[in-house]
Amino acid sequence: MSRSLVQPVGQKRLTNVAVVRLKKRGTRFEIACYKNKVLSWRSGVEKDLDEVLQSHTVYTNVSKGILAKTKDLNAAFDSDDQTKICLEILDKGELQVAGKERESQLSSQFRDIATIVMQKTYNPETRRPYTISLIESLMHEIHFAVDPHRGSKKQALEVIHELQKHFPIKRSPMRLRLIVPEQEFSSLSEKLTAWNATIVSKDQTGSQISVICELDPGFYRECEGLMMKLHGRYEVLALSVHAEGDTVIDQYDDHEDEPSRSLNESSDFDLSKKKESTDSDLLKKELADPVLKLSNEMQKQSISTGNGTAASEGKQNKCNTCNAFVGDSKQYRDHFKSEWHKHNLKRKTRQLAPLTEDECAADMEMDDHKADLKDYSF
Repeated sequence: MSRSLVQPVGQKRLTNVAVVRLKKRGTRFEIACYKNKVLSWRSGVEKDLDEVLQSHTVYTNVSKGILAKTKDLNAAFDSDDQTKICLEILDKGELQVAGKERESQLSSQFRDIATIVMQKTYNPETRRPYTISLIESLMHEIHFAVDPHRGSKKQALEVIHELQKHFPIKRSPMRLRLIVPEQEFSSLSEKLTAWNATIVSKDQTGSQISVICELDPGFYRECEGLMMKLHGRYEVLALSVHAEGDTVIDQYDDHEDEPSRSLNESSDFDLSKKKESTDSDLLKKELADPVLKLSNEMQKQSISTGNGTAASEGKQNKCNTCNAFVGDSKQYRDHFKSEWHKHNLKRKTRQLAPLTEDECAADMEMDDHKADLKDYSF
């Protein structure tokens, strides 16, 4: 006697798929696609529809395997062609993703937007770009929310515009080479002045004048139209210009070149002068009296010895877990590998007071005895 295989009623089919959903005329329609293929289809990378769709079938609920009715398809799409309707849902529908996957995509796009903002802006005081972590924290402060349906570059430009309202941040200028006829240079110069552009260099070759300038990217389209009007040529040398090299603090060797000192600085300078004069007088006395020289040397030696002892004591590192001072940095590192520190660490997790090194050894020995007795107990 043959028996039919009965499937469980609560079984959900087509769960490991990417679902694209479209709601039209009050009815929800879904199609089952392969993961990571929907975005490839929409960006034009994937051309084969069979590589995107798992089946040319329209559902009302993919996870439960409920097919869409023909009358609903005709009412919503004026057709019952499954492939044609799948194409429309694939192009206009909303891709359903899991919570963690959506969070990962949003965090990745947030990082991309912050990177673009970092590349296109700089600190007006140092003319150097801000760090990526600082840009991200500033974006959090203005409560920026990523829109996954818009491009990262367009959102980055909006972020820059919003950050300029609250923080000292400027758009990095572009570096352009502009070549115009000599008689048109006056018109170009007026426009560059109006745009607050910085002229880096100027060169003349025959009847042509070449200018390298740094211009705000917001005036790029105007500059392009101006060059066409003046029958000139332009070349983009750099999309974003930042300051290069390290900051240098000039050191003045001569006292004549030194800037004016404050009251505290001048008093320190006078004290140093007095000390130099006192030392010179003391040296003369030591040359005249050898006994005085010997006593001064002994005094200096005792002072240096005291300073060395204080420095060695200052190098002592304290372990908060063991509540004890450990020697230098090497001994401090070795202490963390010792059984003493490990034992006190276990006691700390149980909220017990730390033990000294001798107490720790005795406690560990007692634990070993207890373990041995436990092995031989019946």
